[in-house]
Amino acid sequence: MTWADTFRTAYEAILARRMRSVLTMLGILIGIAAVMLTVGLGQGAQQQVASAINALGSNLLVVTPGSTTSSTGFRGGQGSATTLTAADAQMLADPTVAPDVAEVAAASTSSQSLAAGSNTWTSSVVGTSPAWLTVRARTVTNGRFFTDADVTSGSSVAVLGPTTAGELFTGDPIGQTVTVNNAQFTVIGVLDSQGTSSSTNLDDQVLIPMTTYATRVSTSTNPEAVSTIYLQAKSQDTLSAAYQEVNAALLTSHGVTATTADFTLSSQQSLVETATSTEHILTVLLGGIAAISLLVGGIGVMNIMLVSVAERIREIGLRKALGATPTVILRQFLVEASLLGLTGGVLGLVVGYAGAALLPRLISQPVTISAISAVGALVVSLVIGLAAGVYPANRAARLAPIDALRSE
Repeated sequence: MTWADTFRTAYEAILARRMRSVLTMLGILIGIAAVMLTVGLGQGAQQQVASAINALGSNLLVVTPGSTTSSTGFRGGQGSATTLTAADAQMLADPTVAPDVAEVAAASTSSQSLAAGSNTWTSSVVGTSPAWLTVRARTVTNGRFFTDADVTSGSSVAVLGPTTAGELFTGDPIGQTVTVNNAQFTVIGVLDSQGTSSSTNLDDQVLIPMTTYATRVSTSTNPEAVSTIYLQAKSQDTLSAAYQEVNAALLTSHGVTATTADFTLSSQQSLVETATSTEHILTVLLGGIAAISLLVGGIGVMNIMLVSVAERIREIGLRKALGATPTVILRQFLVEASLLGLTGGVLGLVVGYAGAALLPRLISQPVTISAISAVGALVVSLVIGLAAGVYPANRAARLAPIDALRSE
């Protein structure tokens, strides 16, 4: 009996019991689709978290001030102190101090009321330097960003986020005037859209030169104080080295130790790892739960093959009487089980891809299905079919022809 005859016989046997075969393949289908979608949801969530953090900037390090302690002993939260200054940023920009740092941008931020004609809005106003654009991986889609010359001269210019520009102006905002803290600024550019990161709307902000911020917007008693220092490492490989250099330099310049540090230094990599670790654990747990349905599907294939062997004992006996060897009988039932598993896997793959296209529209959550997981799903379905068919096929192959022919 050739392989072609074996596949034809297996196909005819499956067609002869259509309903039973469909229900068996349905178990495999549901299992494969459930695993694909569960893992796809987990991978999509991990990529969403990573992209949201990457939107903060490339190879980013963030330095924020420590907390304050009042004369009565009341302690403020992290970032409430004024321990970081523009001088710290200038020091860290020195390649002899931090050779693995490519760019440094100090920033002072406060919430301010804005006005443009009859339109008003409250937004985050950021005083910073031109390096901010590079460090935060942003671009200007309309107009230009301010230059070092604007910072040096203290120019009254502003670059708006797209949300801020839309709230204040109905047309092109370039060249228009916006009032910040009773000071007028000329809009020279509009940033690209980055959406929301954590609880911060990256599209709703106004950027002005840091010197102008210190003289015309800031209400701090220390005009040199900054609320954040952003640093960009030269590459992903040097991010750890840059972290160590920045930390050591600030500890030395501030005259503090690691236990008494008056600043907090965080890296983009640590943020990504922390945020995605939980997503990974959940993906594994949910994938394990979904894999149980695959086990149920495999049991269904074994059940249908056992029933098939019991119903076809006389057929098996007749084939053996006509010269079919145990190997041929074994091969026939293994091919039947494999076809059931593989067909269920292919249909599960189709349902999985359809679900990946439909689910994001219903739950606003990306679903990422890789080619490796798709191929793996097909391999798993084939293995399940083979594994589930081994025992029934062996049972059929061991039947004695005389006993099989006598069976009713």
